[in-house]
Amino acid sequence: MDDSLLTLGEPPRKDGSAHYIMLTKDQKSICRTQCLNPPFQMPPFWNISTIVREKTIHFLNELPHCFLRPAPQNSRDQREWRIFLGFLQKNMMVAVAKFQLYELYILPPTEGSNFSHAVVAYRLVKVHKVDDSKTNGISDETMIQPLQLLSPEASSHTNQTRRCMQPSTTSTNACINSRPVSPFGRLSDAYKTGRCSGNSVDRCPHNKFTQDTGDYNTLDFETQAYTRSQLNAVKQDGHSEKNYVRTDPSYLKTLGQAHSGWIFGAIAELVDNSRDAKATKLGISIEMIYSKKAGEDIPMLSVKDDGQGMTHKEIVRMVSFGHKQPDTDDPDHIGRFGIGFKTGAMRLGRDAFVLTQTSSSRSIAFLSQSLNEGKDNLEIPIVSYYRQGQFMELDESIQSEAFAKYNLKAIKEFSPFNKYSIGMKAGLFCEKGTGTQIYIWNLDKWGSDYCLEWHNGMSSGSSFYQGDIFIRSRRVKSRPGQISQKVPLDYSLRSYLEVIFLNPRMKIFIQGSLVKSRPLAKSLNNTVIENGIVMGKPVQLTLGRCQLEWEQANCGIFLYWHGRLIEGYKRVGGMIHNADMGRGVIGVIDVTDIMNDGNGHVWVHSNKQGFQDCEPYARLEEWLGSKADEFWDTNFDTLQLKKGNNLYKPDHEWVQCDKCRKWRVLSSGFRANDLPQEWFCYMEPFNGLCEIPEQKVARGVITVSAKRSGCDPSQKPVQCDNVQILHSTSSLESISGDDSSQTPEDVTTVLKRLRRGPSRSCKKVKR
Repeated sequence: MDDSLLTLGEPPRKDGSAHYIMLTKDQKSICRTQCLNPPFQMPPFWNISTIVREKTIHFLNELPHCFLRPAPQNSRDQREWRIFLGFLQKNMMVAVAKFQLYELYILPPTEGSNFSHAVVAYRLVKVHKVDDSKTNGISDETMIQPLQLLSPEASSHTNQTRRCMQPSTTSTNACINSRPVSPFGRLSDAYKTGRCSGNSVDRCPHNKFTQDTGDYNTLDFETQAYTRSQLNAVKQDGHSEKNYVRTDPSYLKTLGQAHSGWIFGAIAELVDNSRDAKATKLGISIEMIYSKKAGEDIPMLSVKDDGQGMTHKEIVRMVSFGHKQPDTDDPDHIGRFGIGFKTGAMRLGRDAFVLTQTSSSRSIAFLSQSLNEGKDNLEIPIVSYYRQGQFMELDESIQSEAFAKYNLKAIKEFSPFNKYSIGMKAGLFCEKGTGTQIYIWNLDKWGSDYCLEWHNGMSSGSSFYQGDIFIRSRRVKSRPGQISQKVPLDYSLRSYLEVIFLNPRMKIFIQGSLVKSRPLAKSLNNTVIENGIVMGKPVQLTLGRCQLEWEQANCGIFLYWHGRLIEGYKRVGGMIHNADMGRGVIGVIDVTDIMNDGNGHVWVHSNKQGFQDCEPYARLEEWLGSKADEFWDTNFDTLQLKKGNNLYKPDHEWVQCDKCRKWRVLSSGFRANDLPQEWFCYMEPFNGLCEIPEQKVARGVITVSAKRSGCDPSQKPVQCDNVQILHSTSSLESISGDDSSQTPEDVTTVLKRLRRGPSRSCKKVKR
C-alpha cells in the first residue's frame, strides 16, 4: 500500500499531506512512522527523552491514545523499528517523548505481536496559577486544559476509527455514533489485560467472534469504551471523568418513525438525493428476489439513478447520523439535515444496500437491522474501490484487503448480494458510468402483507394502464374541510411524483413506466398570478381552476420549498369551513425565501412533509386565505352554466420533450393526450429544435381551441337534471358565434359555485 495515501481514520491536514512522524533517540533517527488518528497537530519529530518501566506509570490505562504504524523509507528504518519495539516488549518499558504542552507514551507491544503498529498514550501537562477567587480559595493548583482538536472535520473523521484493531483496517466498517465523537478515547480494560495488536486482536476481551482472512485476523466489534463518544476531563491525579454516548442498533428502527405517518415521504427522501446528484433519469421498482435467509421469494425495492455518484468520503457522510448544516440556503439543493437516507430506508425496510460509482471510484455500503441484531453498537460495513484503467481495484488506502473481505462476507451473509451480483448491478450504470443504486428488502408490513402494493402495468407501454406503487391501505390524509375520498396523491406513487417538483427535469420511471410530470401551474384555467409581501419578503402565488381536481372535489394550495412539494391540497380561507367553497381551485407557490430566517435556519420539518409552527408560516396562511377567497368571489361565486355540461380546458396545454425536458405550448387543434407516449421537440406541433428556449406565456393570454367541449371526450359529462332552467342570454355567446357543437336544446342556467363555459372559436383572446 502506498504510504502517501491517507486512511479513513486519519483526518487530512490543510496541506493535504499525511501525518508522518520521525522517531529519534539521542538525536539519532529510529524510523519514520505515520499517526493514524492524531487528535491534535502532531510535530514532525518525536525525540524520546526517557525510557521507563511501564509499572512505574500508574495512570497509563486512563489516558486517551492514538496509533503509530511504521512508514519506513528504507530497509534500515524497518529493521530499527522492530529492534525498538522488541526492546520495549522484552523489558516492559515505555518510551516517553515530550513537546510543548504534551507528554507522549509509546507503550510496549503485547506478546506475540508482529509489530505492525504501536499504541501511544498522551496527556496535556500545561500548568498555570489560578486566581484564588475563581477556585474557591484553592490556589497554586495544577489546572489541566482540554486538548485543542485539529479541526471539527478532523475530529469527526478521527472518531470513526476502530480503537481495538489493526490500524490498517480502520473505520471502513463505520461505528457510527449518534453525535460527534471526541478523540479522547481511553485505554480500556482490553488494554489492561493485553493491548490488541496485529496477531492478538482476538485476545481483546470485548471481541465477540473473529474471522481468519489471509494473514490478518479481523473481527466483529462489540461496544467498547474506545468506540464510544467520550469527553475526558483529565485531573491532576490522572483520573478521568467521562460522558458516554453510544448508538444502539434499535435506533435504526427509531429513525424510520420519522415517516411513520406516510410511507411515500420515505421514498421522496431517496428521490431528493437523486435530484441533488444531478440525475437525469431515476427508476423506482419493486421486484421479487430469492432470499436464502427466508428460504423464499421476497419483494425488494430498488431506486436507481444516473447521477454523479458518491466518493468514499461522501458515502460515509451519507450513512453518518447527521452532519453540520450548511451556512447558506442553496435553492437548487434539497438535502440539508443529514438524515434523509437513514430515515427513508429504515421506514421502507429493515435492510438497505447502496452501490454508488463515480468516474474514478466505486463504493458499497450496508445499513442493516438484520446484521446488527443482538449487538450493542451499530456496525455499517463499507468497501471502496478505485479505477485502474478499465477495472476497479480495492482501495487499500482506506481499508486492508482482509478487512474488505470481512465486510463483503457480512454483506453476503445478511443480504442477497455477493461480489458477482454486485458486479452485475454495476453493469447497469448508464453510458457515462456514474450513479447510485439503492436496494431495500424485508419491507415494512401491513398486517400479514406488505405496506406497499405494486402493479407492473402493460408490457406494451400503454398509457391506459401503467405500472404504479400504491399504499395498501388507500387511506386519504385528513385535511380541514375536506370531504373527498378520492385523492390519488395520498396513496399512488405515480400521482405523487407527477407533482413532486415545481419544475420537473428528471425522468422518473415507476415499474418501468415513465411518469408524465404534471406541473400544476401550467394546467390551470382562468389563471391569475398574485404578488405580495409577507414578513418583508416577496411571494408569488399562481391561482386557477383545474378540471381534474373539480371532478374529484379537491382544492387547495401546493407549497413548494426548494422546488420540492412539502404540502399539497392545503386548504386556506373559506375552504377550511365550507367543503364546496373553492372546489377545483388550485394554488401553487414557492416558499423557499419566506421559510428561511436568514441565519441559516429553515422552518421546514426534517422529514420535509410540513412546516414548523412559526410566525412566517402563520402570516403566509393568512395571506393565502385572503387571496384564495378573493379569487373565488371574483371568478366563481356567481357563474353561468350550459346544460350541455361542457368541461373546462386549461388556459394552455403543455407537453414536455423527452430529450431536453423543456415544456412547449401546444397550438390549437392539438391535445396532449393525443400525442405519442414519447414526444420530442422536432415533432408536431412544435416542429423545432431542443436548443430553442422554453416558452413564456404573456400574462392574460390564453390559447382557445376550435371546440371547448371537454378535456376528455371519453369521459361522460355530469348531468344537471335537477336544475331550475332560466331563459337568459349569455354575455359570452357573442364570442363563440355559430358553433356547430351547440344544439337548440342547450339553454343557459344560472347557478352558484358551478361553471360550464360556452364554446369559443380558435383564437387568442386578450383579457
